[in-house]
Amino acid sequence: MSAIVVDGVSKRFRLFHERNQTLKSAVMRGRRIIADEFWAVRDVSFRVEHGETLGLIGRNGSGKSTLLKTLARIYSPDEGRVVLDGRVSSMLEVGSGFHPELSGRENIFLNGAILGLSRKQIAARFDEIVDFSGVEQFIDQPVKNYSSGMYVRLGFSVAVHTEPDILIVDEILAVGDGAFREKSRKKFLEFTGQGRTVVLVSHSLDEVRELCQRVAWLDGGRLRQLGPTADVVAAYETALATEPE
Repeated sequence: MSAIVVDGVSKRFRLFHERNQTLKSAVMRGRRIIADEFWAVRDVSFRVEHGETLGLIGRNGSGKSTLLKTLARIYSPDEGRVVLDGRVSSMLEVGSGFHPELSGRENIFLNGAILGLSRKQIAARFDEIVDFSGVEQFIDQPVKNYSSGMYVRLGFSVAVHTEPDILIVDEILAVGDGAFREKSRKKFLEFTGQGRTVVLVSHSLDEVRELCQRVAWLDGGRLRQLGPTADVVAAYETALATEPE
């Protein structure tokens, strides 16, 4: 079985035309809610094999983040299905998966528990997670007081050190200072070298070339091209150079 199966997945949202219009206020005032359907992802299918790193590329608004959130089960598809084989960890935005009122220490154990690890297993990894993140001084402070950089460092450290079977990440290596990005890049390569499965969104095509075996190019919510990294990135770069925004 493949690590990830995306089968005819579509996701739609409703776009309302009246600002601050709620269902309750519309009913109370007898007003009709005017909304259009917007398909952020439309009939996308692909597979990701165990041990493979797949890159998702495309212009802003192409559906990459929506598809990632569907893979991470934050969204449910309106059509089609997603099948995941293994424990999944995702890091899609700053602070994702963290409870702001809990300390860094508590959030490490919470995230590990969500991934299905025992308290003993998390404790065995705890020092390594904290050391890599560089937030030792603040580990017992509520994460709502963390800077965005501290959030990212701790979140990335938890994601890779709890050793999920499938990791879903959105632009994670683009955040933080140069030293942390380089440390994260090396850790990421170590992580993928262990045969784990990754789906990665990145606007850095150099990063995609380095990290990904295959690439899926989304355009207007649809899968425009899927294949070896060099071929798809080259086609995407040609389109960026020749097609209007």
